[in-house]
Amino acid sequence: MSDTKEPRLALGLDSSTQSLSAIIIDIDTAEKCFEYSLDYRADNRLNEFGIGEDYILPPQEEGEAEQPPLMYLASLDALFTDMRIEGVPLEDVVVINTSGQQHGHVYLDKNAAGLFLELHESDCSKAGLKTRLDRCFAYPTAPIWMTANTVEQTNHVREKVGGKARMIELSGSDTPLRFTGAVMRRVAEQFPGHYEETLNIQLISSFIPAVLTGNSLVPIDYGNACGMSLMNYRSKEWDAELLAATADGLPGGVAAFRQKLPMLMPSDTVIGRIAQYFIDKYDFDPRCSVVVGSGDNPQAKVPVSGDLLSLGTSFVNMVSTDGDTLDPEGFANAMYDGVCRPFMFGCRTNGAMVWDAVRSRYGLAKEGYAPAEAALRETSPGHFMTFWQPKTESFPVSPAFDIIRYRSSSSEPESATLAGDYAGVVETSLAAVYVYSQVFAKETQAPLFVTGGATESPEIMRRVAGIWNRTAVPVEKGGAALGAAVAGAKAYCDDNDEAFDMETFSAAVLKRGEPIHPKPADVAAYHGEGEYLQRFRQAYERIIKRKS
Repeated sequence: MSDTKEPRLALGLDSSTQSLSAIIIDIDTAEKCFEYSLDYRADNRLNEFGIGEDYILPPQEEGEAEQPPLMYLASLDALFTDMRIEGVPLEDVVVINTSGQQHGHVYLDKNAAGLFLELHESDCSKAGLKTRLDRCFAYPTAPIWMTANTVEQTNHVREKVGGKARMIELSGSDTPLRFTGAVMRRVAEQFPGHYEETLNIQLISSFIPAVLTGNSLVPIDYGNACGMSLMNYRSKEWDAELLAATADGLPGGVAAFRQKLPMLMPSDTVIGRIAQYFIDKYDFDPRCSVVVGSGDNPQAKVPVSGDLLSLGTSFVNMVSTDGDTLDPEGFANAMYDGVCRPFMFGCRTNGAMVWDAVRSRYGLAKEGYAPAEAALRETSPGHFMTFWQPKTESFPVSPAFDIIRYRSSSSEPESATLAGDYAGVVETSLAAVYVYSQVFAKETQAPLFVTGGATESPEIMRRVAGIWNRTAVPVEKGGAALGAAVAGAKAYCDDNDEAFDMETFSAAVLKRGEPIHPKPADVAAYHGEGEYLQRFRQAYERIIKRKS
């Protein structure tokens, strides 16, 4: 680290579905200096763009999910305005890095390059970004990750490359509906005029850096490109087979399609300096560096180099890999994080929301978690199985179904009790994440980092340690803006040939709690021959088969 006394601040931005958030970290002290968030619906400067309660524009058909890109521009101006009012020394920010909701993207036309370059002109800050750049979009809206109307397009691409196994081998994922390539194909099919007018396509994570640097042609990073079904996962290049399959039959064919894609670049690369617009209007230093940016999932993984299990409304399992191991079932997606480390990303929809639903069934929604915690203490691990999927599941792919109860040691139905239902649903949902991650998870005794509200429950953490047979280490909630700031600090130091200790820095900004070691009796209950995890998989797959 440098001995300079001048403050050096790293700003992480997260342009998410619902908000634009910012976190500032002091590069030399690893202290968080500032946190702030603007809600698109709650802020009067941002709720004028027509989004509804679900934060998307009214869909024209089922499965369509789009947002107005002008809202992203207005949010940048609003955020920096508020930061100045709050007294944040933006002149001390030496690097800005971005997280963007993964898969979201914008279509820029021939006007974009010139309009972006005008952000470098002197005295260009009188008009706001949404006014200056409102004529740069070939397609007026930005499709986002909630998109689900691309079944025909994903099937076409998968079949063209030779099927599911080939798709996974090339891209690291089995072309989910929301992934950008299939959505781009649908836009081109439905709106060929808009598609032909498109000169350049940017992900939201690269669109923000494009604005910050006044360069509409900035690269896309490896991490977020993983969510496009267009990049070869191992070579980190646009893949000829994937491009040809996606562009098949589109205007101009694969040549025109390829021209619309930016370069690819490592996620922690400095791509330029901040544009004059932001210097004049918000007092940023002209030397402020801008990083290429990445998706929200890659950036959220940055502060943890090992495996990270997030126990939120849905469960997210981020498993560090060798960059070659994939999920042949296609339940999980291969990615790179915001500093280019490979990992697998699996998301189980029916997470802690189901735990809360069980508590509600027993009238405990207003009583806090104490009764549920007591019920867990009363029940030894590996005793009950309560299966419940209120929503269609993607990890593993399976239909929704109502509550089903079994004892772990019997095929007989179990009676309904708080202890049985709560312990049972906690353990089956954790077991599902563990079991269906084994195909790509390596055997290791390294700690499993755990985040989310469940880390406050000693009994849940005990079960996590037992099921994974690893020490479970709670970490405070981080998020994509924090990860972007950490990756930004690294990129800045790398760009200045300055040593940077990722592990030490990350541990300082993302506090760790006391480790929970697995108890031998719990490990035996879960992993012994014919015990809980084996019985779980047999019972769960019988249920899925019956409900499908």
